[in-house]
Amino acid sequence: MGLYTYNSTDIPKTDRIPKLVEHLYAKLPEIESARAVLITESYRQTENEPMIIRRAKAFQHILENIPIIIRDLELIVGSTTIAPRGCQTYPEFSYEWLEAEFDTVETRSADPFYISEQTKRELKEADAYWKGRTTSELATAYMEPETLIAMEHNMFTPGNYFYNGVGHVTVKYEEVLAIGFSGIREKAEAELAALSLADGDYQKKSRFLQAVIISCDAAVTYARRYAKLALEEAEKCTDGARKLELLQIAQNCANVPEKGAAGFYEACQSFWFVQQLLQIESSGHSISPGRFDQYMYPYYKKDLDSGKLTREFAQELMDCIWVKLNDLNKCRDAASAEGFAGYSLFQNLIAGGQNGEGIDVTNDLSFMCIQASMHVFLPQPSFSIRVWNGSPHEFLVKAAELTRTGIGLPAYYNDEVIIPSLVSRGLTLKDAREYNIIGCVEPQKAGKTEGWHDAAFFNMCRPLELVFTNGMDKGVQVGPQTGNVEDMKTFEEFYHAYKMQMDYAIKLLVNADNAIDMAHAERCPLPFLSSMVDDCMKQGRTVQEGGAVYNFTGPQGFGVANMADSLYAVKKLVYDEKQVTMKEMKTALMTNYGQGLDTEDIAAVTANVANEMKASGQTVGEAEIGAILKTVVAASESPEVKANGERILKLIDQVPKFGNDIPEVDAFARDVAYTYTRPLENYKNPRGGIFQAGLYPVSANVPLGAQTGATPDGRLAHMPVADGVSPSAGKDVNGPTAAANSVSKLDHYIASNGTLFNQKFHPSALSGRAGLDNFVGLIRSYFDQKGSHMQFNVVSRETLLDAQKHPEQYKHLVVRVAGYSALFTTLSKSLQDDIIRRTEQGFSDEG
Repeated sequence: MGLYTYNSTDIPKTDRIPKLVEHLYAKLPEIESARAVLITESYRQTENEPMIIRRAKAFQHILENIPIIIRDLELIVGSTTIAPRGCQTYPEFSYEWLEAEFDTVETRSADPFYISEQTKRELKEADAYWKGRTTSELATAYMEPETLIAMEHNMFTPGNYFYNGVGHVTVKYEEVLAIGFSGIREKAEAELAALSLADGDYQKKSRFLQAVIISCDAAVTYARRYAKLALEEAEKCTDGARKLELLQIAQNCANVPEKGAAGFYEACQSFWFVQQLLQIESSGHSISPGRFDQYMYPYYKKDLDSGKLTREFAQELMDCIWVKLNDLNKCRDAASAEGFAGYSLFQNLIAGGQNGEGIDVTNDLSFMCIQASMHVFLPQPSFSIRVWNGSPHEFLVKAAELTRTGIGLPAYYNDEVIIPSLVSRGLTLKDAREYNIIGCVEPQKAGKTEGWHDAAFFNMCRPLELVFTNGMDKGVQVGPQTGNVEDMKTFEEFYHAYKMQMDYAIKLLVNADNAIDMAHAERCPLPFLSSMVDDCMKQGRTVQEGGAVYNFTGPQGFGVANMADSLYAVKKLVYDEKQVTMKEMKTALMTNYGQGLDTEDIAAVTANVANEMKASGQTVGEAEIGAILKTVVAASESPEVKANGERILKLIDQVPKFGNDIPEVDAFARDVAYTYTRPLENYKNPRGGIFQAGLYPVSANVPLGAQTGATPDGRLAHMPVADGVSPSAGKDVNGPTAAANSVSKLDHYIASNGTLFNQKFHPSALSGRAGLDNFVGLIRSYFDQKGSHMQFNVVSRETLLDAQKHPEQYKHLVVRVAGYSALFTTLSKSLQDDIIRRTEQGFSDEG
């Protein structure tokens, strides 16, 4: 058809992007039932076929029948739902939680969704088939009883993959752009033809390759449906300019992703189909575009040099992709929604950095990625940049200009730490140099890795609670018996008890992750995804079965600052200076420093005391429990207990805290972090890979903090736990450089699944060119000291407080939450409060 001849005079001078954004956020996002109904139909028809073929045929059935739409003014098409920002459901992973929340999902505090009565009926009918067939049910069957007990008592949560798909991957976008799915299909056919019927693994490999072929054909069919729809709409369109756009869209969709992209516009459309269809196949999030500026650049440069494309139109196409990335959505259970608040899908797109030969490859698209985030001003993509000593200064200044807008983007990553850390995990130097970031902060080599990043949240504060209760929680023996804390004569003995509780809980976390890993391999292998990850086709295995070149499991620990400050306070106050007895400390923690206990806390303490009495041989009946309850209530309300709690809080406040550039404290924090990162290295997963630690919470530090009692750092019960590797909120009082110096002392190399360092600045700190240069200097200084990652909120406390009171006036206020940004007004109040509490820095604070 030859319509791809846009130049700057052909581009309609419209407010396309603002209108697309306005349409996207006009209504509450909606849950739709089409995918659940279609996958159930397919599964009913393929009962006796191999699971991998069933998955491929289900994918095909969905793509042939799911409703499609071209939204007004779109230049890039492909929508998973008819409703803007809507979501489909994925009953093959889990469904019970959604049915239980049908009546509350629209009114819950975090990430509400509209769901119609008709959709509820259709989902219930489809869900009935999946009883006993989900990955979550199989995973539970694979877990040990003590693992389930630990999860019930909030020692850790593997909720991401327990109830959903894995995601957390970057595929070979560049290969699809180059050869299309017809080329990938040909590769699968060649591998299939090379097999021998007598091979011992012929059945498994052949069925996988057949599934790849079916999946490739399904993707092509889906794109052709859009080509047909675009032609139909063009025929009816009376607007001449829009008619040309629809005809061009039709041509694009007829060509890609079936064939290789002929130019930049086709490359943009092909990229989007891959991104969207990966979400349709599985409910995993953090499916990340990776190094967009690298694999898209050849198409941009070729068209620009030939005069076929203007930079202005290329920017508009990128802006359209940025909008589309916000159209994808996902509904989580209420508890998980609190941990991921903000409707985020964590689609991390990264720019800048070096190539496999160690040469900086920042290019024009790198700058245009920054510009797209400025134009669209939405949370997705989770935009990041790579920084090293070869990064152009003006590129960092341009990134700082984006940071200054307050959007919380970009996040900054240090090549000088991440590359060697990946090499230490077995990546080649070339692959490590070409890393991108997945989801929040997790590095991997695109198209070769099944990283299982973000595999669990591990709350480092909970094992310390068990040290004080001899492994007991709510009357149940959750951890090992490490002895009566009051009998521990030295800090080393106390610290050893903590390490024992940590090691035991980490072992159970590994058991949970591996059980879920196996369940996904058995029940939800993903042939479409696996067709774009090496070396799945060579090995004849999906990524879920270990087909990737690199295989990891990366659960993250959080609460490093709380644990460092807590253990340091115990060491100083109880053992070194003897200002507080261990009995007094234990009483203060049990009674929330005399601040009062809620009903659940009182019940938990009562149960623990009762079981301590039983363990010592005493008879404990209803009368004794009643007496214990009265004693606990009285103790929690007594003036003596309150006075003791207040005294200890004042003493704790005088103990030095992590985040203030105090070498002794920083070294202690480094060692505390090792109690999580080192034990994990000893374990392997079912895919033949190793476990690697991350130190970041997403935003789970708030809801999981709500499940945690008081800690010896002065943190009251149920308050948020520290965010990532950042100092505890409000405790870093010596300025941003001091905080960065402290965080850099942690071993970021061993936490190869990523670390997360948040800072908050007052907008005035980044004003003018001098402010930007100071800001870049801070990042450079932190990275020179081998810090791994930094991200920022640039917004005043007053603005955030006003946004809480008048949310209708701040609909477009975007903030950095954890490893992602979100609209502030969509966050739960507890998460908003946590962001407000973070220390507000300014360069004037430096002495």
